[in-house]
Amino acid sequence: MKAGEKFVLGSIGVLLLFGMIRSFTHVKQDHERDIPYYSTASHEVAERATEIYRVNGCKECHSLWTMKDMMETVPAPILDGIGSLRSESWLYDYLSSSDPQSMLKSRLKKEYMMPSYAKLPEDDRRILAEYLASLKVKDWYLEQTKKAEYEKLTGLEYKK
Repeated sequence: MKAGEKFVLGSIGVLLLFGMIRSFTHVKQDHERDIPYYSTASHEVAERATEIYRVNGCKECHSLWTMKDMMETVPAPILDGIGSLRSESWLYDYLSSSDPQSMLKSRLKKEYMMPSYAKLPEDDRRILAEYLASLKVKDWYLEQTKKAEYEKLTGLEYKK
């Protein structure tokens, strides 16, 4: 191997090594690494609502702050970010309805449909509604989701 070839190969090796080190130490600043979900609830509200959620078996169908295993649960909505889609008053009315399907139609089999929580104490329904309304999704992620859904459903390019 000639001296010039050694120099070129050595330079390529140094550049590759530099690139690898940079890729391992470089932290992405784009949205891909951001967690898009957050809550605005106080610690007390979150704690009370989490207990109500647990006691009433909501996790049997809905996931909250976790990945959902489709093989173990009913295909019910993930609750992360629900407060960006529904208001606290709407959520309270939904939880208080004797027939939740009259407010939000379901395509699930009857045994998997949202049950009525109208018999739950009013204070518990209010706390759950307040907490669920506090579960937000960052604007950029909501917009990205709307775009993806629109393009998937229509086959057209999404325009704001």
